[in-house]
Amino acid sequence: MKKIHFLFGIHNHQPLGNFEHVFKKAFSHCYMPFVLLLEKHPTIKTSLHFSGSLLEWIESEEPDFLERIQQLVESRQIEIISGGFYEPIFSVIREPDALGQIRMMNDFIREKFRTTPRGSWLAERVWDPVLPRLISDGGLSYTLLDSTHFLHTGLPPEQIRGYYVTEREGKTLAIFPIDMNLRYTIPFEPPEKTIEYLRYIASDMEDIAVTYGDDGEKFGMWPGTYSWVYEKGWLEAFFTELEKNQDMIKMSTFSEYLDSYPPEGLIYLPCLSYEEMMEWALPAEAVVRYEDMMENLQNLQLKDKYSSFVRGGYWNNFLVKYPESNQMHKKMLMISERLETWQNNMKGSNENGLIDSARRELYKGQCNCPYWHGLFGGIYLNYLRHAVYEHLINAEKIIDSSSNGDNPWIDYKVIDFKKDLSSDILISGKNLNAYFSLKNGGGLFELDFKPCSFNLSNTLTRRMEGYHRKLKLEDKVMGSQEDKGKAVSIHNILKVKEKGLQNQLIYDWYQRYSFIDHFLREDTTFEAFSMSRYPEIGNFVNTPYVLEKTEKDVAKPTVSFILKKEGFVFQNDQQLPVSVEKSFSVNDSLMEIESAYSVRNRSKQDFDLWFGVEFNFTLLAGEDLLRYYHFPVNNGKKLFMNSKGGFLSIPDFEMKDEWDGFGLKFTMSPEAGVWMFPLETVSQSEEGLERTYQGSTLLIHWKAPFGHGDEQKRSIKLTLYRFPGEKERKI
Repeated sequence: MKKIHFLFGIHNHQPLGNFEHVFKKAFSHCYMPFVLLLEKHPTIKTSLHFSGSLLEWIESEEPDFLERIQQLVESRQIEIISGGFYEPIFSVIREPDALGQIRMMNDFIREKFRTTPRGSWLAERVWDPVLPRLISDGGLSYTLLDSTHFLHTGLPPEQIRGYYVTEREGKTLAIFPIDMNLRYTIPFEPPEKTIEYLRYIASDMEDIAVTYGDDGEKFGMWPGTYSWVYEKGWLEAFFTELEKNQDMIKMSTFSEYLDSYPPEGLIYLPCLSYEEMMEWALPAEAVVRYEDMMENLQNLQLKDKYSSFVRGGYWNNFLVKYPESNQMHKKMLMISERLETWQNNMKGSNENGLIDSARRELYKGQCNCPYWHGLFGGIYLNYLRHAVYEHLINAEKIIDSSSNGDNPWIDYKVIDFKKDLSSDILISGKNLNAYFSLKNGGGLFELDFKPCSFNLSNTLTRRMEGYHRKLKLEDKVMGSQEDKGKAVSIHNILKVKEKGLQNQLIYDWYQRYSFIDHFLREDTTFEAFSMSRYPEIGNFVNTPYVLEKTEKDVAKPTVSFILKKEGFVFQNDQQLPVSVEKSFSVNDSLMEIESAYSVRNRSKQDFDLWFGVEFNFTLLAGEDLLRYYHFPVNNGKKLFMNSKGGFLSIPDFEMKDEWDGFGLKFTMSPEAGVWMFPLETVSQSEEGLERTYQGSTLLIHWKAPFGHGDEQKRSIKLTLYRFPGEKERKI
């Protein structure tokens, strides 16, 4: 009689920074009902992975749930899978951190579930050939990857069963291939379809194993799935069908199968992830071409035969696709290196556990979700990016406090922060971090207010995505969640959440940093500037500035430096030489950044100068009464952070965040005009295409005649402050 081993793996995760109500809904609509049904069907075996961020929430809010899991582990119905505790992508973090995260998860599993884990879940199944050694050194012996990984080695589909073994430097690792067909049909097709499929591939000649491994959120959190999986009884019926077919289908945990059966063979896999992820990692223009190619293969009836020789991009290239991801990543690497140096200098002393606290904050900053974007919001969700920065700044503050105590201090370094062979100026003090890019117009790309662990520069540039072309299908829903009375995979749903969303597609041609210098043509309108569809007549926005001078005054404490560029301005089809010199003074104790501009007309012609300095900051919410602009000339009326408009000539204004208890004041000399508008992106999520607030853009600008040889001086001061009575955020 035909037999088959069915290896059923579930991965549960909620990212750090996600809203409390999302954690609660996921628990009540997904994790708890799933386990309750497992308890009801004791012959159903599964292997479960919970990310550390989710486990910590469960331990705090639903501790009894851990006891239920432990009992199922004890009865051998559940195997617990380990992995990186805070769900990092191993290929983009330092090896000591990867091992530390694995060991942290192993320790948690041993303590809470009284079992020693053997398997590792790989976040987003991102594979790198170095991982066999790394995972093996972490004390684990197997992992799960998609069948896509195996197809790209040239294996035929019928040979992708059971498990294979690979190695690095002699360290071995077993790999179970996740069946793509099951990943797409469970839980979206009737249970009988899965049974039919298992019957089709079962064999009476030998033992065959097939693996299912995917997100647990499919069982209750994806759109329409709670009704389908629980209220309409899909999961109950699925477990029942498996029980009815126990003579053919044997359920095992991965460790049980590993202990009883040999591997299918030796294999070496290239750098891959699952099919959709590799498409998402491509540049936007390449995504369009990739989709067209795959459609052409399908039309020629060649896709099934040749698609295994076609693949998309490499996960690490998200750091190229989204410069904001690269900035988070390089900050994370910098903090990791600082932590290692600090620990080595401590020579075994842990200073009341401060090293462990800093390391945990660093690991939290390695949670993968905000570093990329695909079907879910990812990097487009500002609160997830904020969580990464918050934890990285927390780790930094612990290291700083150990080195400097509570004394005022400031320091700077000129380094290749972004690892693109360009120079950046990194200024750090007790209260502020201010990072400037010489390559990108001398712009400020990170401003951290350390008392609140808040990066005000955590914005996102508006850019094209491959799926934007789908907005041609204006305001239509493709693939309803209620089709045929069942849930539909979010891979097959396109929902436009806002009428006329295609009109919100705006793409920026430069990185939205601060202290970006503009020369505007006299007919430039606010609307055109806000949509990045205006004529820039200078060449200062995204071109390099030269660092002229840098000084540090420890007594104040202050770092001062001068940036300069010899450029030009177009006037009447001529390039007229113009220079910009901007000097900065960062005073950490006063929490101020003073900028003084000198704009010189080096031509022999007179013309009217319209000069502006752009800022891009965020308080995280576009419409929130606790986060707002305050313009004294506006009678003290609060303006939301997504406000559009401006003022003709004002001396100062503020951005205020009552939620976190701080403010940012702008002071201009001479008085200046101000334009303001929100940075809003159009991105896809599991709920559909939507507009998302990313930050607020401000243009401080002056108009004046500009005679040949003239020099115009302008200054802007930024002052950060705490609200009275507010205390520094504790870590």
